[in-house]
Amino acid sequence: MADRLITHLRHVDIAVPDFDKQREFFTNLWGLTPVAEDTGVVFLAAEGSPEQYIVRLRRDREKRLDLIAYGAATAADVDALAAGLGTAGVRLISEPGTLRTAGGGYGFRFFDVDGRTVEVSADVATRRHRRIEARESIPVRLSHVVVNSPDIARTQAWYERHLGFAHSDTLSHPRNGDMMTFLRCSPQHHSIAIAKGPHVSLHHISFEMRGLDEYMRGTGRLLRAGTRLLWGPGRHGAGDNTFSYFLDPSGNTVEYSTELQIIDEDTWHPSVHDATVAEEQDQWGTADPADEQILKETFNDVDRGLFVAPPL
Repeated sequence: MADRLITHLRHVDIAVPDFDKQREFFTNLWGLTPVAEDTGVVFLAAEGSPEQYIVRLRRDREKRLDLIAYGAATAADVDALAAGLGTAGVRLISEPGTLRTAGGGYGFRFFDVDGRTVEVSADVATRRHRRIEARESIPVRLSHVVVNSPDIARTQAWYERHLGFAHSDTLSHPRNGDMMTFLRCSPQHHSIAIAKGPHVSLHHISFEMRGLDEYMRGTGRLLRAGTRLLWGPGRHGAGDNTFSYFLDPSGNTVEYSTELQIIDEDTWHPSVHDATVAEEQDQWGTADPADEQILKETFNDVDRGLFVAPPL
């Protein structure tokens, strides 16, 4: 992995019309902590993570995925990545420089092949965090993000070629072809996955819990509060992680998860997982099969922010 310049997923930024309800959901129910705020913008951290924030929530008239942010080890790596993308003809939104956001740092933004805004940064100030205790059912960190694409092969190839992501596994259907492909930038099985959808949009954001007990307690808290459970609780085949998918007040899918597989990158070979095999969807058999209604919900609304940079 000598040529991989991206190290990890930092944060996912979303815009929503119903800002107040969304803020209430993420803080008082989901378990994130506001660390900075301005008019119509709030930065939300996970208590167990050194990242300044893992979700930025912004008020807007339309729902959209503002950006996906990744980390790099050094400013020199940021510069090298920007130079490589520029040479390859990738459209840059900004040149590398000082970031004007919580934690600062040095980074730049660009559009991926589907028009999403992506940010890569280094030298971001770390946040004082703490160990999440037993039975404390709040997110430890951001786990991964999944996006929808009408052409997942094209999107996968772009992330592999331009950002150095590696292919971990594929979920495929005998009749419908590939449904989801899992990509990694570290030994974690995936930090991004690309799902086949009718349009470009956000599929889901996943949050890592301390362990199985905390994952189930968090799932139960959301259920008792009347939050709509879209799918779960269960345990996936590809990635081996647990899942409980909920719909937030704006209709985005958010996931509590834990125990995402850590792989040996030197020996790992991608596999094709058959989506028609029940154990590949859910090893435990506790979740209903993923039907057309679940798929429709995860398609989400059409993202109208493509090739349009969000406010800083």
